[in-house]
Amino acid sequence: MAVDVVSQTISLLPGEKVYVFHEIVHNRHVVNRFQQQGVVFVEDLAEVPPGSILVFSAHGVSPEVREYSRSRGFQTIDATCPLVTKVHSECIRYARQGYEILLVGHANHQEVVGTRGEAPEAVTVVESAEQVASLKVRDENKLVYLTQTTLSTDDAGVIIAALKARFPNLKEPPSSDICYATTNRQNAVRQIAPECDIVLVVGSKNSSNSVRLTEIAQNVGTAARLIDDVSEVDWSWFKGDETVMITAGASAPEDLVAALCRELLQRFGGELEQREIVNEDVEFGLPLSLRKLGKAKGVDLDDSRIRVGAPTITRATYGAVALTVSAKGK
Repeated sequence: MAVDVVSQTISLLPGEKVYVFHEIVHNRHVVNRFQQQGVVFVEDLAEVPPGSILVFSAHGVSPEVREYSRSRGFQTIDATCPLVTKVHSECIRYARQGYEILLVGHANHQEVVGTRGEAPEAVTVVESAEQVASLKVRDENKLVYLTQTTLSTDDAGVIIAALKARFPNLKEPPSSDICYATTNRQNAVRQIAPECDIVLVVGSKNSSNSVRLTEIAQNVGTAARLIDDVSEVDWSWFKGDETVMITAGASAPEDLVAALCRELLQRFGGELEQREIVNEDVEFGLPLSLRKLGKAKGVDLDDSRIRVGAPTITRATYGAVALTVSAKGK
């Protein structure tokens, strides 16, 4: 959805400079392609001229960033993932109810920075199970935990178990905060990787969920490599008779996966098998700020939906799909 928001903004504002706060998603190819279309990505909002078009990335921002943007007169379009928005809403609600919030995640990740900003006086970031023993809280009976959406369910589970062991009355969110697409991909890797000789994860090094997929494959005993695209494959990894699992981070463009599949088949032959572990049919509506911009430009975006997940190979990177390329006997 976030990628589509930037694409729609560019099309609605031809010739105008579009700024994006942080990388729209953590994928090098996505960012480079938008830069080639004139999009400017910034880490410091002071670099954005007053009154400019500014898109907030999928990872969300703090109220402080929103207020600063208003003070500079930016025309903001919010591409925050709805699943991240859910965690923000939980953070606000629990803080208002007087809870101290233990936010499980990586302290410097943009998503965690944004979530913590909703109630900084009430939030403590917990990065590891080892940290739990030294936590100091105001009231052990008024605690709740939330999580970063892109964590490994395994890693998060270890930390949450440690928190529950130390704080028996710890409250948990009504439903898991970890992104369903992230969870589905992780489950697919756990299930299929043991059948394979190597796992190739298409994703960028700064993509938290891509890194987690690589780690999960390694944890179940299968060699795994994180690559941005087929150009990063070292062909010495293969003898030519391997079964290879291909998966991708949530924001990896589908053409990168397809290119990797084609190259493996051209070099080694074999068969391409698609495994669909979970059928995803979630749809996200475009953000209101973008639809309002569309109406101002005479374009009705009210009925636009971004479908996440599909049963075809060409859409594989947007569903919980794992592709295996087997060249046994070649």
